[in-house]
Amino acid sequence: MTTWDELASQMLAEKGPAALTCRQWLMPAEGHDAVIFPPTFAAPEGGGGKADYNIDPMGEGPNAQLVAIIDTVGSQANRMEPLFKRVNGADTDYSRLVPQIMIEVGNKAVNLLDAGHRAADAIARYSSLGPQLAEAFDNYQESGDATALARIAPTSLVFGVWDSRGKGAKLPRLVASTIRAYDVVKLNRSAQYNPPVDYIALDLLDNAEDKKVLDTASELGFRHAPAAGTHGGVIVRGEIRREAILSLVALRSLGPAGEKGDALRRYILCLALLAMTYDREHNLRQGCLLVGDPENPALWEVVMHDGTRTPVAPDREALVAFAQAAEKAFGKGKDQKVAFDRKAANDAIAEKIGGKAAKGTKGKKG
Repeated sequence: MTTWDELASQMLAEKGPAALTCRQWLMPAEGHDAVIFPPTFAAPEGGGGKADYNIDPMGEGPNAQLVAIIDTVGSQANRMEPLFKRVNGADTDYSRLVPQIMIEVGNKAVNLLDAGHRAADAIARYSSLGPQLAEAFDNYQESGDATALARIAPTSLVFGVWDSRGKGAKLPRLVASTIRAYDVVKLNRSAQYNPPVDYIALDLLDNAEDKKVLDTASELGFRHAPAAGTHGGVIVRGEIRREAILSLVALRSLGPAGEKGDALRRYILCLALLAMTYDREHNLRQGCLLVGDPENPALWEVVMHDGTRTPVAPDREALVAFAQAAEKAFGKGKDQKVAFDRKAANDAIAEKIGGKAAKGTKGKKG
C-alpha cells in the first residue's frame, strides 16, 4: 500500500502527475426524485431580466439535456476554507496547521480565513499586516517564491488569490471543486399571502384609494400578495456530481527550488489534500441538502499527462498525521492579532479620488 509520504514524493516529482481528481456522486436527502434548489444569480447588467438559476443546454436542439450549477467553484472554496479555523469541539484541530490571523475592526475581530479575497482583501491590506503582505506578494511576483505568503496566509495558495489592487500578483487556485446536476427539469412555484383581516374593508388604513399607499401597504403585509411563477427548484433526472481537482502542475511551480521549496510544496500539498478529502456536509442552502449516493462511491484518481489514471483510496487519519509532520518541517507562521488601519484606508480612498479628479481635469483650461 502506498503511503502519503510516497504519494507526495510522486506528486511533487519534476515529471510527476498532472492532477489528483475526485468524482463524488450526491443525491437529495429526500431521495433521487426530490426537488432541490440551485443558487440564483443576478441578471446581467442592462439586460432587464431577473435573478435566475444557471442552467445551460448540453448539446443542441429541443431535446438537449440541461445542466445546472448547484454550487460554484467560489462557493465550494468558501465552504472548504473554514476547515482551518479554530473550532471548539472539533474532532481534529486543523487550525494548528495554519496561522490564525485575527484582524480587529472596530468592536469586531475577523479571521483572515473569512475574508472574501483572502490575503488580498482590503481588510488585510489596510491593517498593520499590510506591509508584510505587500512584501510577500512582491516576492512571489519577482521570483516565484511563495514562502513569505505561505507563512501568513497559506490557504491563499490553496484556493487562489489575486492582488488586483496591488501590483497584480496572481496565484492560481490549486484546488477547484464544483457541484453540477445533469438532465434537470426546471420547476416554477406560486404562493399567495392572505392577511389575517381585511384592513381596507375595516377602514383601518388612511387614504386607501392612493396607489402609493396601497403599494406600501402590500410591502408591509397589509394586503393580499400573490407571487406567481417564482423559482420552484429542479428535479434531477441524471446525476448530481461533485467534481474536484488538485492541480499538481500549479503546485510544483511554487518556488523556491531546493529543500526550502520542497518543504513549502509538501506543506501546501497537505493543506490542499485535507481540504479536498474532508467529508463535509452538503447543506448548501434552504431546499438543497445533499448526501452521498451509497450506490456510487467517490472515485479518486491520480492523472498522468498522457491521460492514464491510477485509483487511490485516501486514508484520512494517516493524512492528518502526515500533514502535521509537513507543517512542522515547513514551520508555519505565528498566530497574530492585528489592527485595521483606519487612516491607511481613508488615505487610500482620498488618493484614489484625487487621482481620478486629476485625470478628469487634464487638458482643461481655467
